[in-house]
Amino acid sequence: MINNPAAVVRRRGRPIAFDRDQVLAQAAEVFWRLGYEGASMPELSAAMGITVQSLYAAFKSKAELYQEALAQYQRSSGSFAERALREEADVVDGFLRLLREAAHEYSQPGRPRGCMISTATLACAVENDALREFAGSLRARTLKAFEAHIEHGIASGQLRADTRPAALARYIGAIIQGMSVQARDGADCAALLAIGELAGREIQRARA
Repeated sequence: MINNPAAVVRRRGRPIAFDRDQVLAQAAEVFWRLGYEGASMPELSAAMGITVQSLYAAFKSKAELYQEALAQYQRSSGSFAERALREEADVVDGFLRLLREAAHEYSQPGRPRGCMISTATLACAVENDALREFAGSLRARTLKAFEAHIEHGIASGQLRADTRPAALARYIGAIIQGMSVQARDGADCAALLAIGELAGREIQRARA
């Protein structure tokens, strides 16, 4: 991934400059709304405001663009989860905040609903299996982060010693993914907050 936000692409000897993070955000919204296989290169090109030729010159392939768009989503719209756990000193409070913010993030007007990564390429054509595995690895990384946070809670005496980190992490992950699907199906913020509240009661049972 190019770290310099101003990427320069050359086509027919003429430089075409654009803000890489900005065009990735636009591509992410198309992928988020239509899915990897549903998003066509002309649709992506139009949303990004660059030609198809420039798109291929900058990202080499649709698959590479998709992977970078998922990473861009994690850095922007999807960053609330990591931030909630990092900023809350209390482990349980961090997870409760994560669930509340997920309800708000997944139901925001003016953009696709749910979580881009939670529902990314769950099913796809065989030739796109590598992308399905990539999206799965991002979800697995999130579960590992949840598990590590829970283990920290046990070690610091915030959570009960008999708490099962892997199981609780998967439970929270399942709730988050379920909220994402519910949001895509039309659940509003209030409905999602209610789900988070019920899940939060279960998480609070792990308090020491």
